[in-house]
Amino acid sequence: MTNLEEIGARARAAGRRLALMPTERKNAALEAIAAALLDDTNAAEVLAANAADVAAGRDAGLSPALIDRMTLTPQRLAAIAADTRAVARLPDPVGERFDATVLENGLRVHKRRVPLGVVGVIYEARPNVTVDVAALCLKSGNAAILRGGKGITRSCAALTRLIQQALAQTGLPADAIQVIDNPDRALVEQLLRLDRYVDVIIPRGGAGLHRFCREKATIPVITGGIGVCHIYVDQAADLSMVVPIVHNAKVQRPSVCNALDTLLVHRAVAAEVLPAVARDLLASNVELRVDEEAMSILRAAGFDTPQIVPAQESDFGVEFMALILSVRVVASLDEALDHIARFGDHSDAIITRDPATAEAFVQAVDSSAVFVNASTRFNDGGQLGLGAEIAISTQKLHARGPMALRELTSYKWVVEGDGHVRA
Repeated sequence: MTNLEEIGARARAAGRRLALMPTERKNAALEAIAAALLDDTNAAEVLAANAADVAAGRDAGLSPALIDRMTLTPQRLAAIAADTRAVARLPDPVGERFDATVLENGLRVHKRRVPLGVVGVIYEARPNVTVDVAALCLKSGNAAILRGGKGITRSCAALTRLIQQALAQTGLPADAIQVIDNPDRALVEQLLRLDRYVDVIIPRGGAGLHRFCREKATIPVITGGIGVCHIYVDQAADLSMVVPIVHNAKVQRPSVCNALDTLLVHRAVAAEVLPAVARDLLASNVELRVDEEAMSILRAAGFDTPQIVPAQESDFGVEFMALILSVRVVASLDEALDHIARFGDHSDAIITRDPATAEAFVQAVDSSAVFVNASTRFNDGGQLGLGAEIAISTQKLHARGPMALRELTSYKWVVEGDGHVRA
């Protein structure tokens, strides 16, 4: 029987020890995890557990896309090992001093980065998240309690055993990374209420999981990884940029959270932009759901295909995660900003040559990441120089955008005196 109180207590104790570990010890543990993933015997055990999960998923009628996300291969294990080693090479944020000052009374004050403590991560169909989260939490000095989806229970358990063995071999507390390997859904709700031991919950999955966590948790929840992404083509756009940026944002990997969902085009350039974009996206089997004005422009340009359909109002504000794009013509920057304010908060971009318009867009759009003349696909920890990420937060506290090592820390004030007393 799974006892979450015991798991939480062990995680809290392990987290206190881990927070004091020097960078070299943490890096050694990460290197040991990577080596274990590449060991033939270990890999065979992990792949056998994963094969059992995949077989059960097929028997349950899961979609091919979901089966692919669940599946581990020798090549994927090698990539996970490489990612783990990449985290070992990243700068360690723990112990960093910043905002140092000396007050008029002589007190020396600074802030110092510290781990969050115990991080609970709930995820669904990707067993690789087990190692990704473990690597980031270990490097940032946090213990972690993991709960993968019921379809990958065996895979998560096998990977966690491997991680714990590597920790023990390198002198780090094995309980720093623990997994709830019981598929009972009631345990998720229990984890969300384990506030005596867990400092933060990070869900990685669909909107339903995020909503469930927010409603049930007595622990702070950092939500993200879902949201609607927009590109606005301004009247001053460099039109040579439009098709490549839109294509990349929509087509490169349509099932991820930073893929484009809605294209907004200024009326002044719509007659030139929309046919070019449509020709490109139709060739990649994208379905276009267009408003009345965009439909008129495309019909006048000779487009007559079932891939272009009239948009319903419900097609705006939708995260499609598929080869579907909603399109709207707008009369002004303000109209585009109003639309994004209503539906956006994840990744939003403008294409323009006008610096003043670009700056107005950046100032007005309140999303986790805002782009000027660049694809929304860059809202990613690796792409933004962070090396990796545990999630993309779309809320404002305590982190926003890609969450990597620094975002897995908090800080404390350190005040040093020479016998100072307050008057």
